[in-house]
Amino acid sequence: MHLQESGEMYLETIYILSKKSRAVRSIDVCEYMGYSKPSVSRAVGILKKGGFLEMDNDGYLTLTEAGLEVASKMYERHTTLTDMLIHLGVSEETAAEDACKMEHDISDESFAAIKRHIEQNNKE
Repeated sequence: MHLQESGEMYLETIYILSKKSRAVRSIDVCEYMGYSKPSVSRAVGILKKGGFLEMDNDGYLTLTEAGLEVASKMYERHTTLTDMLIHLGVSEETAAEDACKMEHDISDESFAAIKRHIEQNNKE
């Protein structure tokens, strides 16, 4: 199943929330993203059906291996691109917003090249 940008955003949000607290519920996602309960409920259902997410009987969300792979990839892209833009002189708020847009569209090849460039410049 190919995820759309919104699915990647939900997985990344659950990943971020799970780093702060082991117990993540749909309401936490609603509050973090500013989305309505029905919107999050629909997305959670789609992600469960796609094998990216599990929900236990108490409503706690857990990323599957496939969900964790997507979420950690998006999170790495977001943090790396944000840091790069800040380093280039972009304000923190704008850098985070732009990185959020870029992380979903950039190719693996281009992102790998950016990471190599950053790593090479950090060695110097």
